[in-house]
Amino acid sequence: MVPDVNPLLQRLQPYPFERLRTLLAGITPNPALRPINLGIGEPRHPTPAVLRDALHAAIEDPAGGLSAYPATAGTPALRNACAAWLQRRYGLAVDAATQVLPTLGSREALFALAQVVIDPRAFAHGPQPVVVCPNPFYQIYEGAALLAGATPWYAPSDPARNFAVDWDSVPDAVWARTRLVYACSPGNPTGAVMPLAQWRRLFELSDRYGFVIASDECYSEIYFRDEPPLGALQAAAALGRRDFRRLIMLTSLSKRSNAPGLRSGFVAGDASLIRAFTLYRTYHGSAMSVAVQHASAAAWADEAHVTANREQYRAKFAQVTPRLAEVMDVPLPDAGFYLWAQVPARFGGRNGGSDTDFARDLFAQYNVVVLPGSYLAREAQGVNPGTGRIRMALVAEVDECLEAAERIVRFVRG
Repeated sequence: MVPDVNPLLQRLQPYPFERLRTLLAGITPNPALRPINLGIGEPRHPTPAVLRDALHAAIEDPAGGLSAYPATAGTPALRNACAAWLQRRYGLAVDAATQVLPTLGSREALFALAQVVIDPRAFAHGPQPVVVCPNPFYQIYEGAALLAGATPWYAPSDPARNFAVDWDSVPDAVWARTRLVYACSPGNPTGAVMPLAQWRRLFELSDRYGFVIASDECYSEIYFRDEPPLGALQAAAALGRRDFRRLIMLTSLSKRSNAPGLRSGFVAGDASLIRAFTLYRTYHGSAMSVAVQHASAAAWADEAHVTANREQYRAKFAQVTPRLAEVMDVPLPDAGFYLWAQVPARFGGRNGGSDTDFARDLFAQYNVVVLPGSYLAREAQGVNPGTGRIRMALVAEVDECLEAAERIVRFVRG
């Protein structure tokens, strides 16, 4: 007999990569071509020596490393390193003791935050609380909402403005039930960066309706414009909101420092939310290893490897994007390491090209994996904004990405 489990688990939808495996199952790709995977956004540039050396030294240290239980709040050295980075990167003065909290990357923190700020009892005799998220989006937002007992609401985006979220299109009745908003800037998968005007509007809505804003900024250090992306706390400070009320930003070393396996990040912002989040995490058991904290502090303190990493992406995108643009609508993003391309109309589909047909046939004929855009969005207001698009993660070395681009060009030209 199967034991009873949380019924909310039944509301979770398959993850995009599970759907992709199903789509490609049973296909034998062209054996003459080596496989190239542009589907998953896993950094593949080398992890910097400064981080690896610090981790090795911490593990070998008999006074620390793996010999002690870590504290949930993290070491003062790590919190200070995170606060110092916020000062250098955004010009922000934050209290390292009360406004910064280390996390095991940004993914688990994005999920856990919803469990902290959503109180379903407030709607015990009415509709469920709402979590507003972008569309297309990172699926953790949806899962976090569902398992917190809330209803996800997918905010429309504008393809003409690089899929910028249209906060004004959310009805007042939805805002009245909203307890959390996920913002993602730079966006996944589109690479769009929220300007100050969009942040101002979102803050105004938060003041009116009392919801918390969680700003996912894990792609903030990979950008292609002269000016680095605006951060949520930076926008708040520019608008005189230096207490960061109802605002939390989340970031990590995964993309910035090519260290997805380290599982290291931090959150910063509203001190009262940080205090509640720390309490939750104490019981949740999500403290970071002392050795990982030591390596993380070294990584946050070093910008040389970040600059070198960014230049690698810039050089790669400068070569790959124009080649793909010969056959597809594929603009250079503001930031991030994805290309968000429109499928040519000849690949079936009701509204332009079919993203699933494109991904399946490209894999079969040219052994290149891309992710269908419809898997990264939900149908809302009668539209799935990812339909007819594909996401390509340019995470490999430039030669491999260029080879993938050449295959895609040949595929599209038929």
